[in-house]
Amino acid sequence: MDIRQLNALVAVVDNGSFSAAAQSLHTVQSNISTHIARLEKELNVSLIDRQTGVLTEEGQLVVERARRVQTELESISLDVKALHSEVSGIVRLGVIGTTGRWVSPILLESMTQKFPRVRIQITDAVTSNLMPLVVQGRVDGAIVNLPISHPDVEVEALFEEEPVLVAPNGHPLAKYDSLTPDILAEFPLLLNPPGVPFRDGIDKDLESHGIKLTSKAEVDGMRLLASLATAGFGAAILPATAAQGSGKWKRIQLEGFTRRVVGLATNKRVPLSATTRVVRDVLRNMIRDHGSDQNGIYLAK
Repeated sequence: MDIRQLNALVAVVDNGSFSAAAQSLHTVQSNISTHIARLEKELNVSLIDRQTGVLTEEGQLVVERARRVQTELESISLDVKALHSEVSGIVRLGVIGTTGRWVSPILLESMTQKFPRVRIQITDAVTSNLMPLVVQGRVDGAIVNLPISHPDVEVEALFEEEPVLVAPNGHPLAKYDSLTPDILAEFPLLLNPPGVPFRDGIDKDLESHGIKLTSKAEVDGMRLLASLATAGFGAAILPATAAQGSGKWKRIQLEGFTRRVVGLATNKRVPLSATTRVVRDVLRNMIRDHGSDQNGIYLAK
């Protein structure tokens, strides 16, 4: 087994075909086929269903491990260079949308000033889509909603964020300045679907009151949820940073709800590279220095 075989397999998965994989690796399709065939022979398994082009169960396992190997080899090179020169390289960072809106500009500006040779590639997605990328090694870290429970993932709480209600002007709930769970239960609301950490936290808080919310619609994406509420479609429970600015809507405080926790998730099986470590450290300092500037944000305990 060698790295060329693993690279070929990952390239087929990322590019969707043997021919596209060959183009991405600047080689010919026959080389890609040979590398994968030799890998299959060595492991004595089929990695790709040749009829459908879909990974087998064994193939999924090998690709996941191959991505870790690729990341580790890249980190070795970057860390050795960092011993003798200024830290440089690319860090792939996943960010949930509502947090990315205020974190990204400050983080990118700080990195430009302190580590100009480090480039950050940002993937904007919901937590449920970012976590597989962390596990597979396709991002170096991700800012996500906590809690996260996965044997291969290490998390660090960064800040806490209070939930609020956004109600369009003219909505029955817009007359309130603060709301208790029993009043919320009287109206259908725009919510995340069950299974999303933010929604699960809301439901858990309401269980102690014997209350269950009614959904008008369920949306797995905070920015879309916020857009629907501010556009007048209905009232939505949102994290505070999703309800910034002003318009034909009102932001209302919620009583009796737990703050959501946002943290940094990394793959514990892959040691952090020098470039990833500096991004993590700048992110920590940035949130410590600027987090309280955001309405509804509190440093993690």
